[in-house]
Amino acid sequence: MKISDAGLTIIKKFEGFRSKPYLCPARIWTVGYGHVLYPEQLRLKMDERLSYPLKSEDNRIFTKEEIDGLLLGELGKYERGVERLCPGLLTSNQFSAFCSFAFNVGLGCFQRSTIRSAFNRGDVDTAAETFLKYNKAGGKELRGLTLRRHAERALFLS
Repeated sequence: MKISDAGLTIIKKFEGFRSKPYLCPARIWTVGYGHVLYPEQLRLKMDERLSYPLKSEDNRIFTKEEIDGLLLGELGKYERGVERLCPGLLTSNQFSAFCSFAFNVGLGCFQRSTIRSAFNRGDVDTAAETFLKYNKAGGKELRGLTLRRHAERALFLS
């Protein structure tokens, strides 16, 4: 199964588009729609990440086509992960909402989530409502995450 255009729209809208590499709040070199340039940087301690250099070939403006290609290439991992973690019957919109959620929080968090647990035991209503509980970072509610979770929930229920 593949993520729908509606699912892609949610990811693009809430991740935001950046054509020039930047250090995200987690101090990871990132470009495009939240694409991590150097996955090995994730294994470093937070205080070591700032000294990780941006490679000269990446210190440039990326084209929209390049960034769209990075996103589509990366989405395959999340599509496969959602299929593996939710082996029951998913509608296209449920699948796409799960892919957007997993793209944002990671497959590990999705695997441990109460959204996934509720869905896999057949409780679709609880799964839908639980999207709205994943709107915090660092213990604080973030407006952008609240809006994203409402969009994902709406897609999931449509």
